Amino acid sequence: MSGRPSAEDPYARGPAGVRAAGPPRLPLPARESAPEADAEACCVPSGAAASTTVLVIAKEPVPGRVKTRLTPPYRPEDAARLAEAALADTLETVAGLRVRRRLLVLAGRPGPWLPDGFEVVPQSGGGLDERIAAAFALCDGPALLIGMDTPQITPELLAAAADFGERDEHAACFGPAADGGFWALGLARSRPELVLGVPMSRPDTGACQRRRLVEAGLAVRELPTLRDVDTAADAAEVAALAPSGRFAAVHGRLARAAGAVSR
Repeated sequence: MSGRPSAEDPYARGPAGVRAAGPPRLPLPARESAPEADAEACCVPSGAAASTTVLVIAKEPVPGRVKTRLTPPYRPEDAARLAEAALADTLETVAGLRVRRRLLVLAGRPGPWLPDGFEVVPQSGGGLDERIAAAFALCDGPALLIGMDTPQITPELLAAAADFGERDEHAACFGPAADGGFWALGLARSRPELVLGVPMSRPDTGACQRRRLVEAGLAVRELPTLRDVDTAADAAEVAALAPSGRFAAVHGRLARAAGAVSR
């Protein structure tokens, strides 16, 4: 949910059933972690998050249709690899949470990056505000929506975001993005109308969305500000923040390849 002005809508649906052609793709590198770390990740305390639905709104990582602001310096194929790694890290983190449901709201078709435990539903048409609202309309009870551009999120952060505890239906949580957008939006009671009409892909997108929540009388719980991946500089910073993830591994491999070519 980027706040950067751009002609690209990162979640726009392409022609139905059309997959862009590209070169053969190598398997994503595995996330680096010790066995005990894996055990902790799948057992993150989540409290009342067990009643929450987590929505991930995403786009199939097809070259030329995702992360176009990374090109240049990256080739479309490399930008798609970074997008795929970011999505894989995000979904793996969500898969480790004890929540009611996990929904992948997808523009495109699922691939080998999709772990078990997710329901996959197609994105609706319309603008990004309409598609986010339609995603919330799929839920009853508490719901937390995130995107695919913050692979540095941790199980602990998401579990805390998804846990509405004993708060009443007038509670919300909001995760601002460094570019003025937002990376997370949670509602104790799903209310799609609170997203409809919010201007997207603007520097004040996050401020407009938060204002909408406050004006509706919701008690808004603030989440940490995160940087999402839109530019090459973003990619480098996010990779450094989560060095054991697939995203960092792909980013490092691409950087080494570029260095070898330039020598």
